Amino acid sequence: MRHALMTMPVPPTTVRAAVVQAGAVPFDSQACTDKAVDLIGRAAATGARVVVFPEAFIGGYLKGLGFGLVVGARDAAGRDEFRRALESAIVVPGPETARLGEAAAAHGCYVVIGVIERDGGTCYCTALYFGPDGALLGTHRKLMPTALERMIWGFGDGSTLKAVDSPYGKIGAVICWENYMPMLRMAMYAQQVALYCAPTADDRDSWLPSMRHIALEGRCFVLSACQVLRKDAFPADVRVSLGDTPDALLMRGGSAIVSPLGVVLAGPHFGEEAILTADLDLADIGRGKFDFDVVGHYARPDVFRLTVNDAPAVSVTIATQST
Repeated sequence: MRHALMTMPVPPTTVRAAVVQAGAVPFDSQACTDKAVDLIGRAAATGARVVVFPEAFIGGYLKGLGFGLVVGARDAAGRDEFRRALESAIVVPGPETARLGEAAAAHGCYVVIGVIERDGGTCYCTALYFGPDGALLGTHRKLMPTALERMIWGFGDGSTLKAVDSPYGKIGAVICWENYMPMLRMAMYAQQVALYCAPTADDRDSWLPSMRHIALEGRCFVLSACQVLRKDAFPADVRVSLGDTPDALLMRGGSAIVSPLGVVLAGPHFGEEAILTADLDLADIGRGKFDFDVVGHYARPDVFRLTVNDAPAVSVTIATQST
């Protein structure tokens, strides 16, 4: 009796990735979502199967707002500015995530996108992962908001550090200055992240060297996306401290794609909205591991070890006693 041979699907050896460099519409999550859906389609039309958006694309990165804060005091206008930010943040999952998932499914691509998430009375800077079937595969809340961000965003916990599976290897997201946290990076490398996504609001010249370092350190592809944002994107009645003219450039981009050996494959691009793409040879990850595997043959667990607490941190636990 002859038996049919079982054949296993052959994993892809290359994938086209895209980083979307575009500006959000601050305080208007509906408009942000509309724009994201359009950009997913445009990125997918280039052949991209992985599409990465900047930090806080849905809800907006509120660059230049001070919320009337000084040490020991707050003002009424700042409270109202925060209220508007809270109300424009999205619930996850919710109507906006449903639309983003539908766009990912319509174009058969993985999407990583930064959002401002609302949970009760707290906002979180969050990265969402969507699969090509439209499923919300995971979320990551920024562990450590930077500087004044700590007054408007809550702190994530270790339960959202999990990378997600894809045919191209693990996809992980590390948001903006989280990328300067060596132990957080190590937690990502330990998961064998292949596509390391870095949604950011950092548009400085120093950002690209950091992305190249991370690519070399993790022997992974790094996909970094930053917004291009002008002052006139904000409502006229919101106090924006940066920029002298309405068209002043508050965030200039600098998005890029970097190979596991630190080669810049696309970008950096400045000053205008753009979709940057690169064809990733996934075998470059194995080539890079030849002489450096930071959690493998180049590690010294007898000297250094990292412990990650991946339990959710909850502020209230209800214990019900049975009678």
